[in-house]
Parts: sequence; C-alpha cells; structure tokens
Amino acid sequence: MFRFVGAVRLKRVLAVLGAVAGVLAVAVGGGVFWVWRAAEVSTVGAEAFDTELRVPPVAPSRVRADGTRVFDLRMQAGSTEFRPGAATSTWGFNGGYLGPTLRARRGERVEVNVRNGLDEPSTVHWHGMHLPAAMDGGPHQPVPAGGAWTPSWTVNQPAATLWYHPHPHGGTEQHVQRGLAGMFLVDDDATQRLALPHSYGADDLPLIVQDVKFRGAQFDHGHAMFRDVGFLGTRTMVNGTLSPYRRVDAELVRLRLLNASAARVYAFGFADNRDIALVGTDGGLLSHPETVTRVPLSPGERAEVVVRMRPGETAVLRSYPPDGGGGFWGRRFSGGDDCFDVLQLRAARQLRPAAPLPATLTDPELPDARNAVRKRDFDLAMATINGRGMDMSRVDHTIVRGTTELWTVRNQDGMPHNFHVHDVQFRVVDMNGAPPLPTLRGPKDTVFLPAGATATLALRFDGPPDPDHPYMYHCHLLYHEDLGMMGQFVVVEPGQQAGAPPYSHHGH
Repeated sequence: MFRFVGAVRLKRVLAVLGAVAGVLAVAVGGGVFWVWRAAEVSTVGAEAFDTELRVPPVAPSRVRADGTRVFDLRMQAGSTEFRPGAATSTWGFNGGYLGPTLRARRGERVEVNVRNGLDEPSTVHWHGMHLPAAMDGGPHQPVPAGGAWTPSWTVNQPAATLWYHPHPHGGTEQHVQRGLAGMFLVDDDATQRLALPHSYGADDLPLIVQDVKFRGAQFDHGHAMFRDVGFLGTRTMVNGTLSPYRRVDAELVRLRLLNASAARVYAFGFADNRDIALVGTDGGLLSHPETVTRVPLSPGERAEVVVRMRPGETAVLRSYPPDGGGGFWGRRFSGGDDCFDVLQLRAARQLRPAAPLPATLTDPELPDARNAVRKRDFDLAMATINGRGMDMSRVDHTIVRGTTELWTVRNQDGMPHNFHVHDVQFRVVDMNGAPPLPTLRGPKDTVFLPAGATATLALRFDGPPDPDHPYMYHCHLLYHEDLGMMGQFVVVEPGQQAGAPPYSHHGH
C-alpha cells in the first residue's frame, strides 16, 4: 500500500516538474523568438525627410611662404539638436558634431595643427592617406587632454575621398560615435579635367552615413543582446542630419559615400532600383564607370557614385539588407536583415544639363600581384588576428620598402569582419577564389569579409621607412578593434630590423 502511494506521489511530482520544465522551455523559446523578431530594423517608408541635409563646410586653410597648406583642427565637446528642442551631448572638430572637410592637392605639403579640447586623450588618424607612420595618428600618437600635435606630410596619391577619425587604443568606437569624424578630399589635375560633377555641396555631395540610437535626448551607445558585431543603431543620419533631404539642380549628382558607422554594413541603392555609376572606391577613381544597383560598404569604406536625376522627381537613397553571411541567426543579429531610407534627393523642375560620363576615368595606381615577393596569412577570429590580440609593444611584421606582397585574409568567425590596412591602397586579387566584383576592383584600404570569406590582397609598401613607428592593420568594426583585433607592421630599408614602438601597452 505504501509503495503504491509513494509511486503515485512520485509520478505526480515528476508530472509537475515536467509541466514546469515545459512552461520554462516555452517561455525561454518564446523570449528568444521575441528577441530575434525584435532585432530586425527598418525605416523604409517611415522617414519624413523633413530636414535639409547639412553639408560640412570646407575647412579654411592658409598657405605659408614655403607652400605648406596649414589646417587647424580642435577636438571639443559640444551640444547638438538633432531633433528640435532636444539637445544631445556630442563631440566634434571645430564645432559640436563631426568636422569640416579638409581639401588638398596631390603634391602639396600639408600641416594640421591638432588641439585636444576634450577631457581625455584621443588621436586623429588620416584614414586612407599615404604618409609617414609617425604622422599616421594611430594609437601610438595620442594627444593628451589639453595637448597638441602637429603632423605634416606631402600628399602623394591620386584624387580620392578619404576621412579622418580618432584611433585611441580601446576607445575608438565611442570616440567616433560621439561625433569625431570628417572627410579629407584629395584632388589632382587629371581628375579635375574629367567630366565629373565637381561643385562641392551642389552636384558633388559628401555623405557621412552613421546609424544612431537615442535614449531620451542623448545617444544610446549600448550594445543590444547578441550584438557581437558591436553597436547597431535604429536610425541613420547623414552629415549629422536626421531624415535628410537635399535639393539638386543638375542632371548628374556625385555622391561621396562614407560608412562612418561603428559596426553596421550598408548596401546602398535607390528605392526605384535605378542604375547608378560607380566611379570610385576607397583610394580613388576606377579605370571606367561601372553600372551597378547596389554598393555595399562596411565601416570605414568609401565609394563615389554618380546618379542621373530627372526634372521634378524625388529619389530615395536606401540601404538594403547586406550579405554578411553567418546563417539566419548571425545575419539577424549583425544587421543583415535591416533596411533604411537614408536620404531623399529632390530635383528642380529645370536641371542644369551635364555631359555624359567619360568612358574612361583614370589608370588606377594598383600593385601588380605578379610582382609579389612574399605571402602572409591573416586569420580573423574571436577578437584576434592569427590567434593573438593587439600588443602595442609588439611588431607583428617587418616589411621591406618598395616591395609588393600578397596577403590572404580569412574570416574564420560566424560573424562579419572587415580588414583595414594603414598607409596603403591595395588591389583585391580575388574574393573566395573568384575575381572581385566591380565594387572591389578599384583602390581599396578596407575590405569587407562576410562570415567564412577569404580575400587575397596585393599590397605595395613604398615607405617611407621607419623601423620604430608602426602602421596598423585591423578589423574596422570598431568594437572588434577595441577588443584587440589589430596588429602592426613597420616598413624598413633592406637589411634593417624593426625597432621598439615608442608607446608600449602590453595586451589589451
């Protein structure tokens, strides 16, 4: 009798436990499903496009008697009203948010007086610029709070859309998100002679695209659940303008696209899927315009496109879901299902006619893979490169000046990465063993690597040699960079050895 009662009680307990476990499983499963559903973001059809696009001013400069063009940049804290009546705490160069556009010509010597008006150290890195390592503005050139730094160099590269931003070790993501970024345009005689739109702010528009999220009036820089790629926002803004529109009065409009977001990958196109002419990538113009409907850009990448407008029409620049790989789970939580209406162009009823785009543009200055004298491998995984995190006292590679190398970069994670190399513009030889798509055929300093992807790059290192000051290579998803997915190299003369970096920081 007691055994029977005990058995009945045991069955009841097991049944209750089973029911509780089932309820918990349903609750957990339902919670995970809710988080997965809530991770998708779309602003398609939701933007009012009621704020005129702000165009960053061209930075004033002065030319000394020796021909040096001198700029002044001050990093400072400020306040910006992105929405009427809501003041957001921000950082900027020479203002409350973002910075002016610097312009210089090939062959000019430039000097930048950098002042740090913040209450913490930062740096200014000249992203895409070919210049001495000691002037690069990476983590080895910190500018202390209240301090100053005056880099100078001779601009020696083709016309291109470059940019500048902070690069403090372990703090790049938030410094850029707070507003420290701006464009640096390089001009040259050959490009100026081409029949391309050239009127800055009119038919030649700089577009600094960022994703943002607000908590009340302030930026919310927090990383949402499962967002291993870093910060992903819920809206986009261009040049610090939410829901922007721009009136244009020319048939052809040149858009200089910069992905200045921390982790988000965009696939730019237009809402009506019109053809656009891709004319330039990170480091300058292509050999000829390429007709495309989508231009994917990961953080740090740039592209120059030309769009044809019809009188009186509106055209919406949209970011479509990018192909980041990683399966349905990884795609959703890395922003791969997200879609944004970014900018509305409003054409005047009468448009200034434009000549057809030239059939040929330039002869890109790209390294020849056949001249490579060495191969190197770079495996990206778990905030490391080749299994090691960043150590600012360690030189990872020593490269001989004037040589060309082949670098094989593999994304061995289930999440997207990209790969940025300081000082050089490289050629993408192949992507996953296949010839590169048109968007990867021009000069590049940053390349997107979806989950599981492999890229082969040809790079030529023309110096100047400096065994003591390193350049960086790293993932430009800024959270990954901050975690230590970064390494460094020095360029030396034949027979020279690497020295000791001047600023030591062991590990991360």
